[in-house]
Amino acid sequence: MAKKSGGLRFQPSGGSRAPQVPVGKKQRLTIERLANDGRGIGFVEGRTWFVSGALPGEEIEARVLGAHSKVVEARAERVLQASPERRAEPCAHARTCGGCTVQHMPHDDQLALKQRMLAEQLERLGGVQPEEWAPPLTGPEFAYRRRARIAVRWNAKTGQLDVGFRAAASQDIIAIDQCPVLVQPLQPILQALPATLRALDKPQAIGHVELFNGTDSAVLVRHTAALGPADLERLQLFCREHQAQLWLQGAGEPQPHDAALPLGYRMEAWNVELAYRPGDFVQVNAPVNEAMVAQALSWLAPRPDERMLDLFCGLGNFALPLARQSAEVVAVEGVQTMVDRAAQNAVSNQLGNAHFFQADLSNPLADTAWAQGGFAAVLLDPPRDGALQAVRQMASLAPERVLYVSCNPATLARDSAELQAQGYRLKRAGILDMFPQTAHVEAMALFVRQ
Repeated sequence: MAKKSGGLRFQPSGGSRAPQVPVGKKQRLTIERLANDGRGIGFVEGRTWFVSGALPGEEIEARVLGAHSKVVEARAERVLQASPERRAEPCAHARTCGGCTVQHMPHDDQLALKQRMLAEQLERLGGVQPEEWAPPLTGPEFAYRRRARIAVRWNAKTGQLDVGFRAAASQDIIAIDQCPVLVQPLQPILQALPATLRALDKPQAIGHVELFNGTDSAVLVRHTAALGPADLERLQLFCREHQAQLWLQGAGEPQPHDAALPLGYRMEAWNVELAYRPGDFVQVNAPVNEAMVAQALSWLAPRPDERMLDLFCGLGNFALPLARQSAEVVAVEGVQTMVDRAAQNAVSNQLGNAHFFQADLSNPLADTAWAQGGFAAVLLDPPRDGALQAVRQMASLAPERVLYVSCNPATLARDSAELQAQGYRLKRAGILDMFPQTAHVEAMALFVRQ
């Protein structure tokens, strides 16, 4: 007689679990609509597929990138029946590089997608809608990006340095010979960089490279080990040939090879020049940045006798132009090094009415010395997680106008609900097309006190 097992056996409730969709599997499906991030949505056997590179109405063959529960993430491998709205991607790397995910979509459709996403987030998450929609703020479709990070990794299997951009939904590095969204002065640097890095005696020491173009071009080389004299000379020669500054970063802050050379960017409309160091936050799209600042000043309409507050001020991108048109600007930032550089930018531009302070903007603001005296208007330009703690204190600061610049519609919607609860109405809102060829949405919203 067989021995009975003493263990308990459990049966899954609700029947057997459906097998998981394996990575790499190909699936033919019909795309029914677009998600807010620009991916196509299709349905197969009770699962929802999010497919990059697909448009509504298309029949496509998708390759699975990852799956969990009833959600499958994939990319379009072949378009079997194309939408009439599809266009040929201007970049040869569009389907592999993880940067520009909606190049197959006409620019007007990209703007409509971003507008719809902003409106849906404001209404669904914040329960607010603007009294007036501003037209999208746009710039060039291509050749707009003045800053880019180049991925670098030593490949032990091939014995070679991989140089390029990260692949979509992967840590793989895609070799890029040209990037249509990069500004023209950085194109030859991008093309020649891989060969130069691979020729180093110690290429394994390179972590990543950042490119920047403003008043001058700059190449920041992040290294994880000390570079020898010969490698330093090769990098210096490379930068001289491409008329760019060389910056190096080891364990500390980025350092210029030649500290006497100035680096920054100008905003001609206000005759200001902001000093910049690689690693600082800067808007990558110069034309849209200037248009954004101009729109912010137009919406805020500062008067010569008014006192303004700029929260999350960075290098002074908004504060210095504001100072040209108002009595005083108080600008606050959480990072002391940024405060120091912004203050120096004010001095360099002879703007004695712009004052910069360091503060943790999640702490109470009204009792700080710089907040005394009140403000006619407040401008906020927070990071992706928003400015909820600062917004919760807006009633204590009592400005008449609040202008919120956002890089995340979800946190803008959340913070809009808080402003509305404090007696502010959303007078005007609109998208900022800071990153054409991507589904990334930036927005501007103006609130006025009831």
